[in-house]
Amino acid sequence: MNVVVCVKQIPDPATPGQLDPTTHTLVREGKLVIDDSDMYGVEMALQLVGTAGDGEVTLVSMAPNSETSGLRTALAMGAAKAILISDDALKGSDALATARVLAAAIKRAEPDLILAATESTDGYTGTTPVQVAELLGLPSITFAKHIEVADGQVKVQRQTEAGYDEVTSPLPALVTVTAGVVEPRYPSFKGIMAAKSKPVDEVKVADLGLDASEVGLAGAGQEITEVTAAEERKAGEIVQDEGDAHERIIQFLDKLKVI
Repeated sequence: MNVVVCVKQIPDPATPGQLDPTTHTLVREGKLVIDDSDMYGVEMALQLVGTAGDGEVTLVSMAPNSETSGLRTALAMGAAKAILISDDALKGSDALATARVLAAAIKRAEPDLILAATESTDGYTGTTPVQVAELLGLPSITFAKHIEVADGQVKVQRQTEAGYDEVTSPLPALVTVTAGVVEPRYPSFKGIMAAKSKPVDEVKVADLGLDASEVGLAGAGQEITEVTAAEERKAGEIVQDEGDAHERIIQFLDKLKVI
């Protein structure tokens, strides 16, 4: 079984992010790291391939400046290879343009199953994976907390507010996994050394059969016009109980239309 995992490489969350003053988009220069939310998809893919007994895990990522630091982490975990789309034309791509690029790259891998995080920690749109599925004409299942593959089908426990739904879909399909679905393994020293020689196929937009006008700022269907700092949290009101505290609390909650 061949599994593709969509992996996003992001600026280190430990470092304050910087915005481009012209486009208001996140500056993605220097070393990038694998998004923590994608580690669960990588681990799940490795476990599924291990259970199947054959196949491999391929990573697909879109990043500037031929950046592979985050990919090497996932390769050290056990993924076999990666496809990296790195092109100056991609700068400023919105979620749909990103989905177009990822979908075109995924076609090259011809996977039986595609895994992705529910959303990235630097974007939080949560729309890209299902857009990829739609562009590929594949069924998609979101918020998976458990995945099994057998007899050409994927069976998913889909997390909900009330518990989980059991959903079955024919393969190939795309599934997004929630954080905590599995415990990602730590790369071993042997895995880290092996990752240095694993193949990373770097491609450009043109190699995927896409036009530059479909991606980047030119192909974006949305524009960030302004970014402002969030309002600082104001100090709360302290209620001294003089026998009427409960009444004042009720009045406060009523004013907020909570009760």
